[in-house]
Amino acid sequence: MRTLREQLSQYALYHRDQRNILTHFAGIPLIVISVFGMLSFPLFGTAISAAVVLLVLSCLYYLLLDLKFGVLMLLFSAGCFALSQQLVQLFAEQWLWGSVAVFAVGWVLQFIGHYFEGKKPAFVDDLMGLLIGPLFIVAEWVFIAGFATELKQQIETDAGPVRQGKAG
Repeated sequence: MRTLREQLSQYALYHRDQRNILTHFAGIPLIVISVFGMLSFPLFGTAISAAVVLLVLSCLYYLLLDLKFGVLMLLFSAGCFALSQQLVQLFAEQWLWGSVAVFAVGWVLQFIGHYFEGKKPAFVDDLMGLLIGPLFIVAEWVFIAGFATELKQQIETDAGPVRQGKAG
């Protein structure tokens, strides 16, 4: 299994433009919320939904990857899960279509960001990017808050510094 640094550095190779990262701050949570929403159906006639299974398995992966970031991802994922359940209730019988609409908005933001970046999304080359994307934005929030500076420096050594977007 790749280390936290390896996973984030690999993902960062596709995300060095500040505008791309900014679009991901909105797009990725919308996608995570919508995926949990789309998976909010019971499995095998039980009270457990596919969304709960995804929540548990993804958080276990994040915790195995790194305990501190795993806890942050548990909080992020639980928040997205809670919002997804609000989305499901808001759209009632149309919960699936509501989730699909939020999913589409999230991906539009992602593709706008990658237009600025001039590169394809990371998951095109490695499906693991779908799981690392949420971790990447949580790590970016941690870096903005002034924490994990050594990890940030390691990622910038591996992938290069974040570039400020040019207007126009």
